[in-house]
Amino acid sequence: MRKQYDVFNGDADGICALHQLRLAEPRPAAELVTGVKRDVRLLKKLHGVRNAEITVLDISLDSNRDDLYSLLESCKIFYVDHHFPGEIPKSSNLEAHIDPSPDLCTALIVDRLLAGRFRGWAVAAAYGDNLHGVAVKAAQPLALTEEKLAQLREIGELLNYNGYGKTVDDLYFTPQNMYNAIKPFVDPFDFYDQSEQLDRLRKGFIEDMARAVDRAPFKQFLTGRVFRFPGEPWSRRVMGVFANQVARERQDLAHALIIDNPDGTFTVSIRAPLKNKTGADTLCRSFPTGGGRAAAAGINALPGHQLPDFLNSFEEAFK
Repeated sequence: MRKQYDVFNGDADGICALHQLRLAEPRPAAELVTGVKRDVRLLKKLHGVRNAEITVLDISLDSNRDDLYSLLESCKIFYVDHHFPGEIPKSSNLEAHIDPSPDLCTALIVDRLLAGRFRGWAVAAAYGDNLHGVAVKAAQPLALTEEKLAQLREIGELLNYNGYGKTVDDLYFTPQNMYNAIKPFVDPFDFYDQSEQLDRLRKGFIEDMARAVDRAPFKQFLTGRVFRFPGEPWSRRVMGVFANQVARERQDLAHALIIDNPDGTFTVSIRAPLKNKTGADTLCRSFPTGGGRAAAAGINALPGHQLPDFLNSFEEAFK
């Protein structure tokens, strides 16, 4: 029997996408392979694996291309994602469902494949990916109250909050542990009511965001705002949710959050204007260690001397 691996991004989208799939098709023996949200080259962790069945969720094919080609020589791979893929390999061992449309996340693609069987989890993931309007539209067949929608939003945003960090030491829970905490719950509202992990994330989120909300922009352009935070664990944890929040506040502007790294580089998170969700991935891919999707992208280690070039490119990219 082939060994099974579930490879998934450690944010709300990756976790909720996997949860939907495993509610539909349980694989209790599958080995979980994941990491912090920015750890997207997860297939390198399967170096040397052969004759396996591998599910890959919410990580860029383009960033994992070489490892994917190697694994396809002997492994069956089911790949679902919404990031820029580049050229998709043609192989009988690959089943790919990849759609980089700006109004999709991986969990919504899985929801489409499962004909909406576990729609609540897909809605939570969409909220986590800052697709609020998309989440509301996807939830319409569920006929939820405003209170229930708010609960799904909180689940998605807190799961996303837990995924951001330089390493898993920055996180309250490892993505494996977060997935395993969700795993027993078919109904996301039962998870909301009963989860001790969600309570801990809620408290941490309030504390961390209190440090972030009063910070003025580091740079301001006609086309967008740039914020800069110190290289501390709280900064790294709030990176995604803070970028999403300021993007919602000024939907006509692009946004960037820059965090200082100990080695003199910068971690950068970009949000394209919500009124025109394009360009973030192209901007980030023009710098080393950059990638993502059209609406939201990032750079893991922008060299310090390239910061002026980045600021100029940011201003130009969203004119």
